[in-house]
Amino acid sequence: MKIETPIKSLLLLSILSFPVSASNEYAGAAHVIKGGAEVKTQTLFSCENGRSRLSPIGVKSINDHSFTVPAKVQYEADKFASNLYDECSNVVPSSLAEVDLSSVPVIEVDQEGEVITGYIFADNYFELFINGKLIGVDPVPFTPFNSNIVRFKVKTPYDIAIKVVDWEENSGLGSENNRGKRFFPGDGGLIASFSDGTKTNADWSAQTFYTAPIYDLSCVEEVGEQRMTKTCDTSGRDEYIETYSLHWDIPSNWESSDSYLSWPKSVEFTEDEIGVNNKKAYMNFREKFTGTGASFIWSSNVILDNLVLFRYHVK
Repeated sequence: MKIETPIKSLLLLSILSFPVSASNEYAGAAHVIKGGAEVKTQTLFSCENGRSRLSPIGVKSINDHSFTVPAKVQYEADKFASNLYDECSNVVPSSLAEVDLSSVPVIEVDQEGEVITGYIFADNYFELFINGKLIGVDPVPFTPFNSNIVRFKVKTPYDIAIKVVDWEENSGLGSENNRGKRFFPGDGGLIASFSDGTKTNADWSAQTFYTAPIYDLSCVEEVGEQRMTKTCDTSGRDEYIETYSLHWDIPSNWESSDSYLSWPKSVEFTEDEIGVNNKKAYMNFREKFTGTGASFIWSSNVILDNLVLFRYHVK
C-alpha cells in the first residue's frame, strides 16, 4: 500500500525551489530548476470509495519562464472519459461482458466517418486528442489505478495525440512516497487499442517535456531531439537531497502540428516492467490491451520522464 505524503511536507518542499543556470555539467535545451515547486493546488482529486494519493499542481519558475508541474492539464468533469474500471466511482466490472458500450458517448470529430472505440490504461493520467480535438481526459490523476473507454467518429486518415503524466506527490521533484522511501521516482506507461486496429507500439512518436529527479546534471545527454537520461540515478531517498528538474517548452498546437515528425520513436515495455499484474483496471480487460498486440510505450526513460507527449498518424 502506498502512503500519501502529508500536505505539510508538500508545502515545506515548495520553499526549496529556486532557479539555477545550466552549467558546464549540462549543455542541453532544457530549463534547469533546482528544488520543489510552489504548490498551487494541494490535490485535484480524492476517492470516495478508496484511498487516493495526493495529486498536487505546482509551479516552478526560472527567469521569464514558468512551468506547471507535473503538467498543465484540462481536468474538468465535463471532459472526463468514460470509466472502464474505476473503484472510486464504484465501476468495477470483472470482464468486458459487464461493460455497456452503448452508454459511452460518441464524440464527433467528422460528421461523415467511422465510430471508433478505444481502450486506454495510463500510468497515471492522460488526455486524448483526435485531429486536435479533445476527446476525453482521465478522471483519476494519480491513484487508485483506473482505465477508460472512449468512442469518437472520424474519417481516415486521422491523427492521435495523447498527453500522459506520471504524477508526483513531492511537487516539482518527480518523486513519491513508495517502497519505503519518502522520495522515490515513480514510473509511467501507456497502452491503448482502438477498434480500427490501431494500437500503441514503437511506431508512435514520443517526446518528454519534464524530467525529474536529476541528482547529477552530467548524466543528461541530448542529441538532436533525443533527450536521454539512461545513466542517471533512479534510486529513492529517505531524505531530500539537492534535486534538479528539466523542463522543455511544449510546441504550440502540438496536438495537431507536424512538430512531432522529428520526435524519437516510443520505447516498448513489458507488462512486468510496468507492473500491472495486481491492477484489476488492466488485468480484467487484458484482451483489449496486450491481447490485441498493443504494447506499453513511453519515452526512453520510463522512470524519470514525467510528462510525455505521444503522436501517431492513422493511415
